[in-house]
Amino acid sequence: MEEASVAGESPDKSEQQKSSGTARSESDPRLAVFREPPADDAADTRTDTATAVFRTMPSGDGESGEGGGDGERGGDVEPSAEAEGPGGAVSAEGAAETEGDGKGSERPEKAPEAAESADAPDAADAAADEKEPTEPAEPAEAAEGAGDGTGEGDARLRAAVAAWVSKDDDADGDDAADDAESDAADEDADADEDAEAAKDADEPSGDKASSDEKKAEKAEEKAEQKADEAKAAEGEAKDAKSEDTKAKEADADADDKQGVDQPTAIFRAPAARVDQPTTALKITPPASKSKPESTSKSTPESAPESAAERTSKFVPLRSDDVRPASAPAPRKPETPAAPAAPAPLYAAERTTQQPMPPRPPLDLLAELTNTPPPPETPVRTAVRRVKIWTPLVLLLLIVFAIVQTVRPLPDPELQMSAKPTFTFEGSKPSLPWPNEGQGYMAATGLGPVGSFGEQKAVPIGSVAKAMTAYIVLKDHPLKKGEAGPSIEVDATAEKEGGYDEVGESTLSTVKEGDKLTLQQALSAIMIPSANNIARLLARWDAGSEKAFVKKMNDTAKSLGMKNTTYTDPSGLNATTVSSAEDQVKLGEKLVEIPALMAITVLPSWTDPSGREWPNWNKLVPFNGSLGIKTGSTTKAGGNLLFAAHKMVGKTDQLIVGAVLGQHKVSIIDTVNAVSKDVMIATQDLLKDAKVFKKGDVVGTVSDGLGGSTPVVATKDVTVVGWSGLTVKIELTDDGKTIPHSAKAGTPVGTLTVGEGTSQVKVPVALQSDLAEPAFGDKLTRIG
Repeated sequence: MEEASVAGESPDKSEQQKSSGTARSESDPRLAVFREPPADDAADTRTDTATAVFRTMPSGDGESGEGGGDGERGGDVEPSAEAEGPGGAVSAEGAAETEGDGKGSERPEKAPEAAESADAPDAADAAADEKEPTEPAEPAEAAEGAGDGTGEGDARLRAAVAAWVSKDDDADGDDAADDAESDAADEDADADEDAEAAKDADEPSGDKASSDEKKAEKAEEKAEQKADEAKAAEGEAKDAKSEDTKAKEADADADDKQGVDQPTAIFRAPAARVDQPTTALKITPPASKSKPESTSKSTPESAPESAAERTSKFVPLRSDDVRPASAPAPRKPETPAAPAAPAPLYAAERTTQQPMPPRPPLDLLAELTNTPPPPETPVRTAVRRVKIWTPLVLLLLIVFAIVQTVRPLPDPELQMSAKPTFTFEGSKPSLPWPNEGQGYMAATGLGPVGSFGEQKAVPIGSVAKAMTAYIVLKDHPLKKGEAGPSIEVDATAEKEGGYDEVGESTLSTVKEGDKLTLQQALSAIMIPSANNIARLLARWDAGSEKAFVKKMNDTAKSLGMKNTTYTDPSGLNATTVSSAEDQVKLGEKLVEIPALMAITVLPSWTDPSGREWPNWNKLVPFNGSLGIKTGSTTKAGGNLLFAAHKMVGKTDQLIVGAVLGQHKVSIIDTVNAVSKDVMIATQDLLKDAKVFKKGDVVGTVSDGLGGSTPVVATKDVTVVGWSGLTVKIELTDDGKTIPHSAKAGTPVGTLTVGEGTSQVKVPVALQSDLAEPAFGDKLTRIG
């Protein structure tokens, strides 16, 4: 911390105001501390400020304020620092109390200023000049105690003032004081210059920062030199004090008193203030106040203080902490930063405002462009909505178009455009049915030709062996002309072979241990209708007759034979019943087995023993008859399941019929005769008709997006039927995937007319090129 003190004569009014910060040309530095926030790096910086030095004047010149005795320089004295007593004499103790205690309400800040101005070098110089034998009062410590503002500092200040007053009184009779006083005058002048240099160094000026810094360093060096000289003078003063004790007592009551230097006030820069968010209120400058009466009387020529100075608030420049006993070593002053322009006292402080709620976009835009928003109207609102929503709608349309374009295309689908059926011209035909029983006639793949009688369950006799042969061949497939696996004849088969003596149809030539091929066994049950071989096949296939019967009923159910029940493999039991319609359903499956048809078409069969057995079906081998199976018992009558074929155009058309319940003697001949009539009449009804010609459009290939390509038949389509017959037509893709693009003539499916073995199949192809869907079709597709 730097200190600046002035010793010697009392400065004039302008100098006192400058040192205290109240000169007319300058504002109070304490106001600058209040107005200007301290810099970040100067929060803890302590700055000494030059203060006024007051000295009591001799009684003879007290009122005039001119020249002092004993060679002291005269000058104007601050009236506020003087206290006139009776007779015009100045009281030293009153002056000390006025300056040290801060007495007086008008200028309370003078007390700390005067206390801080009493430094060690000034005390030593005064002692040397006066050469008084009084006891020194440690002026450096007194000055520091007066600066801290505590009670102890006040007591020490008063003691220092009293000591210096006594020393000044002793100086009147001291001859050596004259010489010291002249030296002190010179040193006072130097000290004044040093104080001015230190003051200039403390003033924050950007233009004089460098020169002021040098001046401050020079002032510090001089101050250190003076401190050393003061210590030497202090020792000499002690010697002079003992020698001049008597002179001091004689001149104690003298009225002429030497002026006393007061301790200077050392100001400490206040800690940095932190601006807190607050509501700033503008301060109205108060009305001007009149200066103290004493000041106005003594310095009428001084200009009135400004409103800011009169209304300034005192801000302590140092804290109340106790300074160390020894003065701190002077340090090199830092170059002060350029001061910011002081803000008016009543200027608003920086505040932190609460965030405002967000404003509408249009209002914010209007605020940024400094243009008020136009008034709202229905038209303006509609236009704004169009501007807002139009880009969004366009963006959605673009995204929709992209999605529609990259979506996988649906698989092309083959669709039939022709009618699903075809009906032959003419009326429904009539067949020559017998007068009893029931009958049913159908063309395989085309449907029923006609029927008669009630289709109900009746005993069917050996016709049941047709189901036995169907199950065995389904479990053990046999190709046409193939012998098949070998079957060993068991004792039961041999035993039952002898039942022919009681009228039962059997194969009596087999013996236990004989071997029959599957072809031979099937021939034995379908031509001579051997019951014992039918039971043998059942045991061989299913393990037991009971298990085989179950399989017979299950198969009948799967074929839709609703009126059929099997109780034995041979059909000998009267409880094995069926209807003509059910047997025709079974017969349509049998004619699809070439190996079986190769057996049933034979008029006779020779067993392994060489015996020839005639076929009880007398329709073969005439008129394209294929046989199948006869059956006759006393209770069942004559029954026949037969089949035949006829070439119609290029189609080999099969027909299947059944006649049941013929009891006219002979029952087997009767059923053969009536069945022959129905078979030949049905063959005569068959004819062909051209349903589609080559190149006829029978369907289209749809791309799934609304586009289609025609599909045509690759050749003529001819179907077999009879008058009034309706046949079914189907168009299929054969389970293959149709490509999205293909050339004309590419096969894409099959056209099928009819059902079963007599159905006609013709390939179909594209009439023109198949192209992928267009962009517009992709864009507008749904689903």
